[in-house]
Formats: sequence, C-alpha cells, structure tokens
Amino acid sequence: MSETATASGKTPVDFWFDPLCPWAWMTSRWVLEVEKVRDIEVRWHIMSLAVLNEPKIDELPEEYRELLETKAWQPIRVVTAAWQKHGSDILGPLYTALGTRIHNEGQGPTREAVEGALAEVGLPAELIEYFDQKDFEFDAELRASHKEGIDKVGQDVGTPVIAVPGPDGEQIAFFGPVVTPAPKGEEAARLWDGTVAVASVPGFYEIKRSRTKGPDFSNL
Repeated sequence: MSETATASGKTPVDFWFDPLCPWAWMTSRWVLEVEKVRDIEVRWHIMSLAVLNEPKIDELPEEYRELLETKAWQPIRVVTAAWQKHGSDILGPLYTALGTRIHNEGQGPTREAVEGALAEVGLPAELIEYFDQKDFEFDAELRASHKEGIDKVGQDVGTPVIAVPGPDGEQIAFFGPVVTPAPKGEEAARLWDGTVAVASVPGFYEIKRSRTKGPDFSNL
C-alpha cells in the first residue's frame, strides 16, 4: 500500500488497534482529534495483543498470561466478525462505541460492553455469538490484518501501529505515540506534526521516556 491520498484527497493514516489496549484507545482519540485540524483520513484495522504475545506467552507474568489467553480474544473476535460481515467502514464507529464502554466507563472487555457497542452502532445482536467462539470462523482474517500491521513496524512493539505516507509515497509505520491524556486542538496538531517529522527521517527508530502515570480518560 503506497497511497499518498485517499479518494477525498486527504492523507491516509492507517491505524491498527486492539480494543483491549488502553494506550491504543488514548492514541486513537488523539488521531481523531488530528482529523479535525489536519488534512488526514484515518483507516481502521485490527491487530491482536493475544496474537502478538503468542510466541512468548510462557514468559509473561501469570496474570497477564491469563488475560491474553481469555479476555483478549473475546472483543477482537466480535470486531473481526463485524468487519468481515459488514465491511471495514464499521470498524471506526464500533471501536469508538466499544472503547468508550471498556475504558471511559470502566466496564472492561465484558460481554455486556460488547453487546452495548453492537446495539449502539446498529449491528446485529447475534454477532455476540463470536465472543466465546473457540474455533473462530475468521481467525485467518484476524491474523492477516495483524500481520499486515506488524510487518510494517516490526515485532518488538505493541498497540497501536500507525502508518503514514513517507516522502517517496511508501508507508512509514511506527508504534504509538503513547500519550495521556489525549491532546486536543492545536496541541494534537503539534504532536502529529512532530510524529510525522521524526518518522519520515531515514534511520530514525525511537524516542522514549519512562511512563509516570497511567491512561487518563477524563477529557474523553
């Protein structure tokens, strides 16, 4: 994929998310704010923390391992099924409805949160049947979407993954930015401009500092 503009003439920003991840949720709210102040258009894709951590699952702390082996699969299965049955345009609205319940309202990745999100965006209630489907019908599609994002940025990351057109039209992907609370207005625009600037420099890989607080959902 090497598009430099969408059909609307805006710069495409491809965003891979797992609805379970609070940091991806923060970043997603920031990039939607950027849509208001910069000429970009976000295109949503799915990835999976459960898939990402499969190769090292036995090395993880027990609590996190249990989360990845159970709850991490449930919402993403439903989101994947919605995408496969109703098209990619539903991903953004469904993510917003689901993330609001999981993170802002503190419901967590529960069956009730997913059912409420489906109802809010007008999707069939029977999609919740995928929540606990062990032999997942769309597992290959989920893994392919995950692989597309990870192949752009590398395995040693988490969610989210963002890809933007570089100077030559080829996509440049990066993890993050990890930020809290989600910037608004011109602050969101400045972070976007800086992110694109550093990501477009050949050989640039990382800027990082230790996190001193968790996700702040108060302004969402």
